[in-house]
Formats: sequence, C-alpha cells, structure tokens
Amino acid sequence: MPETQNQLLKVAIDAMGGDKAPSVPVEAAVQAAKSGLAEVFIVGDSDLVQKELAKHEIGDLPVHFVPSEGKIEDNEPPALALRQKPTASILVATNLVKNKTADAVISMGSTGGTMAAAVVLLGTIKGIERPAIGGPIVGSAPNQTILDLGSNLDCKPSQLLGFGVLGSVFSKLLVGVKNPKLGLLSVGSEEGKGNVQSKEASMLFKKSGLNFIGNIEGNDLVTGKADVVICDGFVGNVVLKLVEGLGKGFATQLSELLKGKIPDDHLNSLMADLHKKNNVVDAGGGGPVFGVNGVSIIGHGNASAGTIERAVGLAKMCVDTHLIEEMNKEVSMVMSTVDD
Repeated sequence: MPETQNQLLKVAIDAMGGDKAPSVPVEAAVQAAKSGLAEVFIVGDSDLVQKELAKHEIGDLPVHFVPSEGKIEDNEPPALALRQKPTASILVATNLVKNKTADAVISMGSTGGTMAAAVVLLGTIKGIERPAIGGPIVGSAPNQTILDLGSNLDCKPSQLLGFGVLGSVFSKLLVGVKNPKLGLLSVGSEEGKGNVQSKEASMLFKKSGLNFIGNIEGNDLVTGKADVVICDGFVGNVVLKLVEGLGKGFATQLSELLKGKIPDDHLNSLMADLHKKNNVVDAGGGGPVFGVNGVSIIGHGNASAGTIERAVGLAKMCVDTHLIEEMNKEVSMVMSTVDD
C-alpha cells in the first residue's frame, strides 16, 4: 500500500452511498480536499455527481471524478447485486484501492454491498474466513471495540478468535491501548459459562497469546472492563440496536421530565450534549471492514458531511499505522495456535 505519512491520503468516496447521496458525500469530499486531508476520487453517476460538484468552488483542489453506473441498495442481496451491477459505485470505488489508485475507500451505503465488494476485490487476510464489522457503541466506554456487530450471524469458535486478533490490533494501533484486554461476551463471567460456541472459543483464546480476561457480561460493556469485546454478529447486532434504542429512549424521557423546569434553550443544549456523548459511532465517522486486505470504511447512511470527513481521517490513521499489514502479521501468528 502506498506510503501516505508524507503525502496526501488518496481516498475513493462512494458518492452514491447514504441517505443524502450524492450531495452529502460530494460536500464531504470537497471539505476533505480543502482541509488538506486527502486527494479525493469521487465515484458516482455522472449527471448527478457533476451537478453537485458544480455547487462547490473546486479550483485546483485535488478532487477527481470517476464515473460509475448505479448503486447497490440496502435491500439487495449483496452477492447477486455485485454480479448484476458490475459498474455500481461501490465496486468502482473499491477497485480504485485494488489497483492502488487510492489508499482507501469510504461508503455510507449498503453495508452488505461494501463488505462484499471489499471481499471480492481486495480479498481477506489469510486465516480470516469472513470479515466483520465493529467499533465502539457505548458512550461510557468510547475506547471499547466490539465485534462482530452484525455481519456474521453464525460463527465457529475459530472465527471468533480471528475477530479477537483483528480487534486487538485495531485497539493497539488506532485506539492507543498498549495491551488490549479481550473479553468474550457471555451469560456469566465465571469460567465454563455460556453455550458450546463460547466455551470452545474460550479455550482457543486461552492459548492464543492474546490478553484474554475471560467471559464478560452485558453490564460490563458500560464500564469498559474489556478493551475488545468479542461476540457473534447475532448477539452483537442485538446489543447494538439495544444501545441505540436505550439512548434515544433515555433522551426522550429526560426531555419530558425536564420540560418546563429549565429554559428550552438549556434543555435543547443538554439534549445535544447527551446525543454527542453517546453517539460514539458517528463521532468516529464509521469503522473499517475488519479482515479484508485493504482499507474499506463503512459508515451510517444518515451521516453528515462532517461525519464522512471524519471517516477520511480514520482512513488516514488506518493507512499511516499500517493497520492491514499488522493485522496480517498478527493473524498469521495467533491463528497458528489453532489446531487444524
């Protein structure tokens, strides 16, 4: 992968991905170029993207347009959509990373489509059967990395071990935790608690050489007891949606309780601060596709231009820290502890 610490990051942005595409992704791309953060390749349908670009003063900014046709929708089966739409924006954008025109790709579009494009075009790290998605989701533990958050509903114990390696490297390089504590999300903290999957995974973690602290429970997530939390995508997605729902519900209840007791402008400011503190995923701009051989960043469909610009910053951190190279090294070493 090209060295970027002494030069601009080259990033491909999927202009057709997200609820407000292509206006918001294009705005974010121009902002990233203006800030000196990156050289940007904006990928999307020609007429739509060119119309949005015309709204901005680009001048000599390092902004390039790359044409594509169509997009992969959230409700489309990713594998089928890749075959039926070979020139879709996420495929064209990811291919820019494959051919080393770009260092990273960013999309706020279909999670399944973005992951499938990364797997097909960039390939997976040797020893990783399936990629995963993850990151911080709990406001009181913003430096905690949880994976998988929904991409693999059924996992073998060896796959959970792979997620642990990927999460540990991410935590060390991008979060700055020197020796990440890794916990397996289960129904009890005592050794031997859990289903067959978690018991077998626990045995693999114990001999992996990772800083495995054993089982943790759901209530441990809010304390940050473990720096990296591992679970299958079924459990992870349920936890993710629960946290999102609780945050919204708590804010609504608090607003109703305080309405009329404090000035409206103070109440609105309090709600904004509460949202900002707990919306840790938005604060980071998104998260990488863990386990693929290239930097591919996925974010929320309702992302703002500022959020996408932060995703560009995250992509730069991934490249500058040689995240993919380090993941390859660590996975090779740790997965060798698993008996064939």
